[in-house]
Amino acid sequence: MTKLTACGGDGQAACAAPYPMLAKGHPVDWWFVFKLNVSKFPSCGGGTVQCAFGGSTQSYTPGLQYAYASSEVDTLQPGGKDCLGDGTNDPVGATFDQVYNGNFHYLIWNDQFYGDPGGSVSCGGQGCDAPWGHSKGMVAWNDAGEGMVMQVSTPSWPAAGSAAHARKDGNTLGCVTDDDVKVSQHFFSLRLSHDDLMMVLDGLANASVVTDPKNVQIVSNGGPSDVQAKVNALGVKSSNAQATEAVLSSGVELISKPSALHVAPWQMVSSLLGGVPLRTATWWASPTIPSTTGGAPECWDNSLKTPPGAVEIATSGTWNSTTFSLKGGISPDANHAKLGVSTSASDPFVIFGDENQQGALKGNCGSSQNGRGGTFYVMTEPNLAKSVTGLIAGDTAPQ
Repeated sequence: MTKLTACGGDGQAACAAPYPMLAKGHPVDWWFVFKLNVSKFPSCGGGTVQCAFGGSTQSYTPGLQYAYASSEVDTLQPGGKDCLGDGTNDPVGATFDQVYNGNFHYLIWNDQFYGDPGGSVSCGGQGCDAPWGHSKGMVAWNDAGEGMVMQVSTPSWPAAGSAAHARKDGNTLGCVTDDDVKVSQHFFSLRLSHDDLMMVLDGLANASVVTDPKNVQIVSNGGPSDVQAKVNALGVKSSNAQATEAVLSSGVELISKPSALHVAPWQMVSSLLGGVPLRTATWWASPTIPSTTGGAPECWDNSLKTPPGAVEIATSGTWNSTTFSLKGGISPDANHAKLGVSTSASDPFVIFGDENQQGALKGNCGSSQNGRGGTFYVMTEPNLAKSVTGLIAGDTAPQ
């Protein structure tokens, strides 16, 4: 890929493609953001909520403080004073802004749109259950099929890709009716070539993501005909029963779990990475999967040739000398991010996923997340892995 330079601000030429942005006009190859929970890190880093992408201030207290890392500085650092996702001075807001207030093609998927948009993506109740994928995010691209992916763990955001087709409830974190900024969440964005975009779209199809190519609020198709064809084929349930793997031009590995592969999600990831031991932090709530010591559980599949290594469940972490919970649940001191790191020094993997460690190791093998699809981005970044390991170090769920 070409070297990125500043673009799209202060008289600079417009960006050639939508990129991961640290701030407006400041593109990078990748970034990772961990949004801290409202219980231990309330409000913003010093700023006030502006609702830059629509919506309105809510009665709930927003939790919009964050830590972030990027291809420029690959260890976690404190976020700025701005509220996460509420302008163009933070990674989430700046990355979203170039699409929402720009002219790029986009695709948004989320299993928890909460009825807006409706139509074929309105699955009833609070969201779309199995066998739909438990996956949320956005891809955007230019006419050449070059762009970026932004994986999110937030229900109800984003839910519109353009200000011209805005959502009634707005598109600003902390300014929508659903309080999706109460607990911890994660965001990950990665630069994509045309071939990368094709592989990401294949992974999304395999995971049965919830979207609607006919709804311009969440899909604006265009660009190369091969890209358009893959986008138009989304929004249906996959019949595949095997995980897929692809290595993107950045060296990041993309793993896609289909809903019909009835295994514990993070044991599957460990297996596909050669049985590497993992420590994970997800929405750990009933039906919980305990920490495991390694080896194939009863709920397994012959397509996964390598037994998984040990998979620890982190139940607490630490940021800036403050301990916070990594369990799921209704408490404001809870976690909905889906992170994993290798506990092997020789394999410095850091993993950003869609799925929780909820389900079963035996018995009802299709339980909860076992019976849902999702994607996982695996980076080999020693400094980032060390930093995320420190973030989720703490208590561990029993075996």
